[in-house]
Amino acid sequence: MKIDGEYMLDRRKMLDRIRDPEEKVLLARIFDLCDKVKNNCRLQVTDFYDPHRMNLIAAMIENMDLKILLWGGYEEAERKRMLLVPEHYKGEWPSLTGCLLAEGNFKTIEVTHRDYLGALLGLGIKREKLGDIIVLENAAQLIVAEEISDFIAANLVKIGRVRVSVKRIKEQDLILPEKKFKEIRTTVPSLRFDVICGEGFGTSRSKIAREITAEKINLNWQSCSDLSRPVKEKDIISARGRGRLEIYEVGGKTKKGRLVVVLRKYL
Repeated sequence: MKIDGEYMLDRRKMLDRIRDPEEKVLLARIFDLCDKVKNNCRLQVTDFYDPHRMNLIAAMIENMDLKILLWGGYEEAERKRMLLVPEHYKGEWPSLTGCLLAEGNFKTIEVTHRDYLGALLGLGIKREKLGDIIVLENAAQLIVAEEISDFIAANLVKIGRVRVSVKRIKEQDLILPEKKFKEIRTTVPSLRFDVICGEGFGTSRSKIAREITAEKINLNWQSCSDLSRPVKEKDIISARGRGRLEIYEVGGKTKKGRLVVVLRKYL
């Protein structure tokens, strides 16, 4: 670890390179946690963040003398917390997540991920304290910050108009989501953001362009309003009300010079 003066200078330089004000606040908060680990030799835990923010955090602190654990309740979780540990720490590692099962009679009322999320936020809980929500037929598995799991179990009583019962479950008992998708094989003139969005979501470029410029569509969990931004294989595109799209494979060109692409529209 560098001496404090050099470390603080590098920290300011890194923060100055961040343009997004929310990301700058987030990274300043993470640096404060790293300081606590460094100065007090105590473990620190972040909130839940999406893959973009987790990658941003990891890149910023990769040269610090810390051990890092990412965990969101299961290996393939999208939203995860980060545990920051002193390099030579030998003690026990705390539990990062609490897993809850919320069950109700939803036979006549269809509820979605948004309904469960809205009910949790309605309890006054910040989004950053919530991990993945796995919706089942008549229930949902809620992955939350361990420190608020008892509060949620005691206070979450309704999803919409349906009463629910909430109980703790173990991580190993989670029913993991099956990735269902529709595969779309097509050809495109280019890998422009608006071109791929139009093909993947099955709408015109003019309509999808309005949604992109209105910042309703994210690229790799980050807002993107640039219609002509090039995308690449394995990029993830998500749109409000339209779902999620993966650029699964980019092939060669046809005789007419169009690119062959395989998209996966997740259901």
